[in-house]
Amino acid sequence: MTTQTGRTALVDELIAIAGPGAVLTDAADMEPYAVDWRRMFFGTPLCVVRPAATQEVADIVRACARHGAAVVPQGGNTGLAGGATPDGSGGEVVLSLQRMACIRALDPVGMTMEVEAGAILQTVREAALEQGRMFPTGIGAEGSATIGGIVSTNAGGVNVLRYGMTRALVLGLEVVLADGTVVNGLRRLRKDNAGYDWKQLFIGSEGTLGIVTAAVLRLVPAPQHSVTAFIAVPDIDAALAFYSLAQSRIGDTLSAFELISAASVGLQEKHFGLKSPASGGQWFILLEGASSLAGIGEAVESLLAEAFESGLAVDGVAAASQQQARALWEIRERITEAEGREGRSVKHDISVPVTAIPAFLADAGKALEDLSPALRLNVFGHLGDGNLHYNVMMAGPGDDGAAINRTVHDAVLRHGGSISAEHGLGQYRVGEWLRTKTPAEQALSAALKQTLDPAGLLNPGKVLPRRDRG
Repeated sequence: MTTQTGRTALVDELIAIAGPGAVLTDAADMEPYAVDWRRMFFGTPLCVVRPAATQEVADIVRACARHGAAVVPQGGNTGLAGGATPDGSGGEVVLSLQRMACIRALDPVGMTMEVEAGAILQTVREAALEQGRMFPTGIGAEGSATIGGIVSTNAGGVNVLRYGMTRALVLGLEVVLADGTVVNGLRRLRKDNAGYDWKQLFIGSEGTLGIVTAAVLRLVPAPQHSVTAFIAVPDIDAALAFYSLAQSRIGDTLSAFELISAASVGLQEKHFGLKSPASGGQWFILLEGASSLAGIGEAVESLLAEAFESGLAVDGVAAASQQQARALWEIRERITEAEGREGRSVKHDISVPVTAIPAFLADAGKALEDLSPALRLNVFGHLGDGNLHYNVMMAGPGDDGAAINRTVHDAVLRHGGSISAEHGLGQYRVGEWLRTKTPAEQALSAALKQTLDPAGLLNPGKVLPRRDRG
């Protein structure tokens, strides 16, 4: 454990490495870095250090290791599981990578981009589009989320259906290990079977095994034509059948297939006055088809006509302009904000096999009804990849959030799912991970952590339970 004298010495050393303007020690200056986006977790860091280069990161990590101080890597601080928030001990160093924001290279022919960890996702996407290319990972917080953060959390988003999670879009990484070693694997290769694919250990590990400082990203051709439609379906079985039909008819161009409950749409109207352009169904589908070739509009129109004729859809509209498309997406994107205005909720980021969604919804709904009939649901998510944001609105202060968590997660496990689909474990879900994962999986995870971070100084208490460092 670092003494007060040791802590002062460490801060002086960090100032020598990064410069006095790059190390924050005043409580007011550190406050934005000490609380998570949802304001669920609050910490008290020893300091916040903002390096400008990979070698500075390595020197900082090495200095913290000498002093026995934990390092909490942080990007845009937009995570939803408390994975980038320090504890309250006053001894952890927040390492913010926001100053390392350079786009080092963009190759539109090879369709790759090399970027530093602090580059803003929106900036990266816009730079790719200027070259007729696209980086597919798209999330609501793209204006502040950073590449290092989305790599370290294996971010998902609305385009996973077509392009996969961030893991599928990373070709190479530069990583700083717990002892300060820099491992440079910034190769721009789509084929590389020369040994272990070690980068996969760090993607999604939330800074607990190493600190991502740069990445080579895989780009795709930017679609030139797209169609967005908002469709009401009679029930969840019809939604699943509609998804299957869409895969058969326009599967190669289907980039998003979002599921929104009637309750979610009701919250939008209540708090923002956003009315659904479709009615008559228990569920709604936000569908997007995109292609580099003309003709996607006609293909989607044909799909919708078939869905209406077969009774899978009861009402709906296809956007006639980009402005209308953005308005339809706004209904999806403001659900979380509307939920926050409605009151307290217990959020779940779960996934189950796509075909198990109807059974899961019935099972979890009944279990929650048995737990407390006053609970209300706000369910939405990515039907095409089985990821639901299954949020439970609490009726009063007496509701037991832990019991709600257990009830939902037990239903998830009964249907072969995961308690974290795209938001990560952070510190929010560590307890449930311990409760639900097999001993063999837990032992394997602990062995990886012990091998790469034997002193337990990289983002302790995230993903895995905190170890006693003495």
